[in-house]
Amino acid sequence: VQLVESGGGSVQPGTPLTLSCVAFGFPFENYYMSWVRQQPGVQDPEWIAAIWNDGRHTIYANSVKGRFTIYRDNPKNTLYLQMNNLTSEDTANYYCARGRAPPYSLRGQGTQVTVSA
Repeated sequence: VQLVESGGGSVQPGTPLTLSCVAFGFPFENYYMSWVRQQPGVQDPEWIAAIWNDGRHTIYANSVKGRFTIYRDNPKNTLYLQMNNLTSEDTANYYCARGRAPPYSLRGQGTQVTVSA
């Protein structure tokens, strides 16, 4: 049972980026899923988005609302995070988590996103 993220990298401000999270070993379609990020120098991780198990409903933190989009492909057991208008403040390790809010029952290792000019 695991979650594996990919798609991070070093990008310039404003460059779009899409992260992926593949789920293994559990019925992905039965679970709410979230994206969470850990910013450098910040003690607590920041929840940024969640999606209902059927993908019909999504919610976002104010810090990313209107710029990021969470979506999922249940037949592919994959969760996505499309990120637009990135700024240096979006630099973080991004990970997916099983659940809508902490404590999460499962989380991935994360993928690093670095935004710099």
